[in-house]
Amino acid sequence: MTLTISLVVVLAVAAIILFKFAHLKPLHAVICALFGFTLATTGLADPVRDVLDGIVSAIGRALAG
Repeated sequence: MTLTISLVVVLAVAAIILFKFAHLKPLHAVICALFGFTLATTGLADPVRDVLDGIVSAIGRALAG
C-alpha cells in the first residue's frame, strides 16, 4: 500500500504543533511564510527544492524497507 502525503500538509501539521506546544507566535509564522515565498523567486529555489526532494526520497526509501 502506498501512502502519499503532500509536503505542504506535513509542514502545516508541523506549524500547528509548533503553535500549540512551542508557543510559535503568528507573526513569526507569517514572517517565515513570507521568507519562503521570497526565497521561491530567487535562484536558490531549485537547489532548495532538490534538497527537499532528496530528503523526501530518502525517507520514502527508508520506510519502504
